[in-house]
Amino acid sequence: MTPSHPPYAPPVRFLRVDGVPLHTLVEGEGPPVVLSAGLAMAWFDWDEVAAPLVAAGHTVIRFDRPGHGLSAPAATPPTAAGEARRIAALLDALGVTAPVTVVGHSLAGFHAEAFARLYPARTAALVLVDSSVEETAPRTLLPAPLRTGAARALGRALTAAGLPAALGPAARRAAVRASRAGAEGGDPAAPDLVRRCYRTGRVWRGILLENARYPDTAAELLALRARHPLPAPATVLVGHDGGSGRAALRWLARQAALADRLGARFEVAEPAGHLVMLDRPPPGARAVRYAAAPVPPGGRRLTRAGRPPAA
Repeated sequence: MTPSHPPYAPPVRFLRVDGVPLHTLVEGEGPPVVLSAGLAMAWFDWDEVAAPLVAAGHTVIRFDRPGHGLSAPAATPPTAAGEARRIAALLDALGVTAPVTVVGHSLAGFHAEAFARLYPARTAALVLVDSSVEETAPRTLLPAPLRTGAARALGRALTAAGLPAALGPAARRAAVRASRAGAEGGDPAAPDLVRRCYRTGRVWRGILLENARYPDTAAELLALRARHPLPAPATVLVGHDGGSGRAALRWLARQAALADRLGARFEVAEPAGHLVMLDRPPPGARAVRYAAAPVPPGGRRLTRAGRPPAA
């Protein structure tokens, strides 16, 4: 009997996608899931989410965007549509034809949603993990070409000064600690992997370039929402540290509003900071599994806080 979701290629290291060698890891067998990490993160930040998904019978695909992790530098500035095309081209290179559950964390939430809207036939479900949110197009003082040029110039200057090699791993560890819930939340990544990635100017140039184009990517996604309906069930998973501070509650409210705007199921992982996949990997894996599960005939998916949508 032929399985409905055949096994895909074994784990691979690099695939050339749109002329850029992408570091890619494929594990497991079954309905495919694509995990895309946020700005300045790498494939290994999904380890504790990927393992239970593989055990539950999924093909889990992780990749580093250009300039991140172990992937080569970007040939062109990032865009929402461009990153969506990259995911599609990566799936083509892997021979993945079944619809995928696409998962985006932070800035990669823009990319995942763009993929879902632009490639409806290839999307089984969308999961946004503490995704970036912009209700209106961000205002900028400088045009995109100037911001892009400044980011590249700064990246070259930092590399020439040797700062990535001297301070890169420490900067990564400090950023992870600041983005997790609780003072005990350190960086679980293997030190040798952190050094291999974050001591390179390539990664810091990639971070600067994506950050410089953030306003344009956000504005592009808002435009896509107006033209392309969301074709698949969606889940918005937000981290909350359990506190009652104004900033934390405001972030919860914005994420809940995003779920309403998308008609998505809304979940809170608690206690968790921005790096939900590090603080609370089980809720992350469960959200993906729920999103990827088929809807029974005549059934309805749950939305906000487990309540069925209003009739």
